[in-house]
Amino acid sequence: MNNILEEINKRTLVFDGAMGTSIYSKGVFVNTCFDMLNLTNPEMIKGIHTDYVKAGADVILTNTFGACNIKLKKFGLESKCVEINQTGVKIAKEVAGDSVYVLGSVGSRLNFGSMMTSENIKEIEQSYYEQIEALKSGGVDGIMFETYFDINELLLGAKIAKKLNLPVFGSITLKKELETPNGLGIKRAITLLDKSEYVDVLGLNCSIGPHAMLSAVKKIIDIIHKPLVVQPNAGSPQKIDGRMIYMNTPEYFTSYCKHYVELGVKGVGGCCGTNETHIEDMAKAIKAISSAKKHIEVVDVDISKNNEIVVTPAHEKSNFAKKLFSKDFATTIEITPPRSVDLSDVIKKVELCKKAGIDAINIPDGPRASSRISPLVTALMIEKQTGMETILHYCCRDRNLIGMQSDLLGGYAGGLRNYLIVTGDPPKLGNYPDATAVFDVDSVGLTTVVNNLNHGVDIAGNIINPPTSILIGVGANPCALDIDKEINHLKNKVQAGAEYIITQPVFDVEALFRFIDKTDNISIPVVAGIWPLVSYKNAMFLKTEVPGVNVPDSVIKRMEKAKTKEDGLKIGLEIAVEMKEKLASFVSGYQVSAPFGKVDLAIDVLQV
Repeated sequence: MNNILEEINKRTLVFDGAMGTSIYSKGVFVNTCFDMLNLTNPEMIKGIHTDYVKAGADVILTNTFGACNIKLKKFGLESKCVEINQTGVKIAKEVAGDSVYVLGSVGSRLNFGSMMTSENIKEIEQSYYEQIEALKSGGVDGIMFETYFDINELLLGAKIAKKLNLPVFGSITLKKELETPNGLGIKRAITLLDKSEYVDVLGLNCSIGPHAMLSAVKKIIDIIHKPLVVQPNAGSPQKIDGRMIYMNTPEYFTSYCKHYVELGVKGVGGCCGTNETHIEDMAKAIKAISSAKKHIEVVDVDISKNNEIVVTPAHEKSNFAKKLFSKDFATTIEITPPRSVDLSDVIKKVELCKKAGIDAINIPDGPRASSRISPLVTALMIEKQTGMETILHYCCRDRNLIGMQSDLLGGYAGGLRNYLIVTGDPPKLGNYPDATAVFDVDSVGLTTVVNNLNHGVDIAGNIINPPTSILIGVGANPCALDIDKEINHLKNKVQAGAEYIITQPVFDVEALFRFIDKTDNISIPVVAGIWPLVSYKNAMFLKTEVPGVNVPDSVIKRMEKAKTKEDGLKIGLEIAVEMKEKLASFVSGYQVSAPFGKVDLAIDVLQV
């Protein structure tokens, strides 16, 4: 394996979850010395490590958080310090094998509220030497100083670990006010570690849950220069039948971990309240994110010297293109393919849209990684039976590069002219979480493939004549957590050949205005995504479960006022129409979703 510092700079690593929570769940009393279990019940500790490795952890921490002579003294076990640490490493390494990293867990010598002084610093320093030397002799891949509230103490331990030539992870804990328990603000605390020559990787762990931890990450991610590892608690514990129980689900935990990675965090794990279920759920999602895989590089081929190829201008590629590039608004409605082979209901809905004067039908490709009838076949049948143009969403998740080119050429031969190129949701979001994701290329790479086909060149560099004339659309998220990263990604898509943009559903109009201001040098049409909400529950689902969609609290409060189903539809329609009118001067068209198949509601949004 690579050195762990090399690896964490190359990819996002999945860390394990809580050790103490797992021990406690097995019936061990809290007044027991958990570290001593390395000697008295090694099979229990080995089993916990094994569960985390099976769950997908790339890094596990030894059961040695409190295994220093200062903390062991209250149990009368200070003489066992070296043995406990060396055995803790041995147990972890037996489980880790050659594919998982082992970090020695080292906790503070201080109790909350106390500080290092001239009277105790010598004892603390000697304690660090004893524990870290024992961990090193066991063969750890580095030291994780975790749950620290005193930066000076952490730096003292880090200096000793660095003298012993060990990679150093320095993780601090925060209160809900986003400051350390002794009152140091997060930016000041993390900057001190970031500038230290003794700390290689920064960390935030414990005390706060996933939501508060996201706020913490946002505050520091743009000011640090070293990799960041984030390990939140499962949430806030509640006392039930004498036990402290963490109520947040693994799915809730995972949804925030994905946000951390989107912001640039290089390591994600769990602290108090998390177990192997949280890590398994999170690991599948994190490892399925497309950025975790190196994509095939698709080169934009220059065929300017081939005079035989006639390239079609964007506005001539389809009727939808003519409308999009004119002064009239282009209107589209999204209709999801069915789960069965019966397309009759879809055809009826399309006929309603045609009668209402809608320009095109959007066909999602496996939305939220669900399995449905082929969107390509759905689009072909719609065009054949109704004469309505479609916009086929095409994602990179499910097919390799050869298969994708075959679909693109086949769809074009069948009459499809409008595509929306998207990377696609990872399988973990859908009904088949164990399915694999291909992701040979992302949306930038596939846009390049289509642009090459439009210029008469296939993925192997072979000339094809006549070329395709596909109108290339791409997605954009005006409410992305890292808006600068999103804009750079969009610019790459445009450079690759994108000809129009469809945004994620927009509920925050001001966010779209800011996004458009920042992309004023991108001169291709923008189609605004609009989702008419149908209920408070629908609004909350979009806010918490759908990646890339941001529903402001103001919208949630309006939907919360709906007392009946009819109220929900009415308020949702009002919000959608208001957004449509506010956006009219800034976009070239609208893409309206039909939630739960309510095409009449989508038509109402466009016709009001």
